[in-house]
Amino acid sequence: MKVVLFCGGLGMRMREGGSAVPKPMALLGERPLLWHVMRYYAHFGHTDFVLCLGYGANVVKDYFLHYDETLSNDFTMSGSAGDVRLFSSDITDWNITFINTGHQSTIGERLMRVRAHVENEPMFLCNYADTLTDAPLPDMIDKFAASDKTVSMLAVPPFSTHHYLDIDDDGQVTGIRGFHELTQWENGGYFIMRPDIFDELREGEDIVPHALDRLHPKGRLMAQRYKGFWRAVDTFKDRAEMEELVNRGLAPWMLWTNPALVG
Repeated sequence: MKVVLFCGGLGMRMREGGSAVPKPMALLGERPLLWHVMRYYAHFGHTDFVLCLGYGANVVKDYFLHYDETLSNDFTMSGSAGDVRLFSSDITDWNITFINTGHQSTIGERLMRVRAHVENEPMFLCNYADTLTDAPLPDMIDKFAASDKTVSMLAVPPFSTHHYLDIDDDGQVTGIRGFHELTQWENGGYFIMRPDIFDELREGEDIVPHALDRLHPKGRLMAQRYKGFWRAVDTFKDRAEMEELVNRGLAPWMLWTNPALVG
């Protein structure tokens, strides 16, 4: 199944100092954020990628054109010529299509720009390039395939380190709770779509909320709730926290590092 990833945002909140590296290329360990998202899909056998590029397109292209397998795989080097024998590989079975979808395009417009690459597929996967999860993708696909919906989206509890207050009419605080205790759900990405999504897209609009606002009154939008690990890596602080998890070997989204987990 093809995987469309939106990689064209400016990522202003992620930048450190004068860095102009696009957000999907911010490093987590030895590999960029985009690679971690792609590796999650590859773990479940989905290795045909369509990258919707915009800001920093050349950085993304250059990274994969000069990809170094030795950074994340064990190998033996023989002789002074540096002949390398890899014990495993990341991307030799990946098919990656690079499409420049514009610097200022909305997510919806980016999807419209790659229509020709997915419109003949019964279903395709679609996601932001800055969200990480360990959600059970095969189960999500099965549930969507058994439905008649146009779009499935991951629904996650709101994430924040802040707390919210319950306050009565007299200003008395009656409770202090974490955001995870809210009974609300937010868009977690990890979309599964059928090609009729293109009937709902418009120039100058986005997938969320515009296209989905047209779908849900028709009963063609489903949400799959997930309370496990999910994180949007939006800021430098977010990236630092995820980097620490990688360095400690505690990154929940890195399912491929656990041989007991079979996709």
